[in-house]
Amino acid sequence: MSGTGATGGRDPMIEMQEIHKFFGPHHVLKGLDLQVERGTVVALMGPSGSGKSTFLRCMNRIEEPSSGVVRIDGMRINELRVNIDQVRADIGMVFQEYNLFPHLTALANVTLGLVHVRGRSRREAEEVGRAALARVGLADRADQRPPELSGGQQQRVAIARSLAMRPKVLLFDEPTSALDPEMVHEVLDTMRELATEGMTMVVVSHELGFLREAASRVVMMDDGRIVEEGPPSQVLGEPEHERTRTFLGKLL
Repeated sequence: MSGTGATGGRDPMIEMQEIHKFFGPHHVLKGLDLQVERGTVVALMGPSGSGKSTFLRCMNRIEEPSSGVVRIDGMRINELRVNIDQVRADIGMVFQEYNLFPHLTALANVTLGLVHVRGRSRREAEEVGRAALARVGLADRADQRPPELSGGQQQRVAIARSLAMRPKVLLFDEPTSALDPEMVHEVLDTMRELATEGMTMVVVSHELGFLREAASRVVMMDDGRIVEEGPPSQVLGEPEHERTRTFLGKLL
């Protein structure tokens, strides 16, 4: 196998086995293995083009693996018979861009999936939606539209939208990269709280302070492979692989 991030834990929420991904002749992911245990935070880091975002997107089949096995909570999800819309309702995704509807209020953005995917009544959806907004510190912004909110607030609405669906897993693809520096802490604070509450999370991020504080494990990727993985104290503090040392040196 070309890279392994398996921990051998007893209660994996996510299992990725021998994941390969080709874009035409370009071999982007080269036989990756990864287990994410329930209630843990796994961070993916590495240089641009290393395959981090592609690997993350294979976890909810936004990108289809060319081969390999993807299991979420014990169920293999990359099979033709699987209803991927139902599966994705259990896998929240927060992108670099907020992907909010600008003409809808924050609350309406949060409740859309509850009504149309989960089949909740509007009244019930609004109760859940308001609770989700309160959870990310935006209870008083429910009736405002995205253009009236800061970037950090918009990203927190996007997180609330995922939380309202009560997902089993939350995936974050560089959630702070589009934010002004002073807004980054708003989003990272929300993510830290989710981590302490036991939400299973996979995060593509180079925010080293957040990784040290909140990540259970850090996975270093390069050229479509996992080159090193372990607790933050090891990977960020005493990396074994020269590629990791070089990458961290550039970040610092």
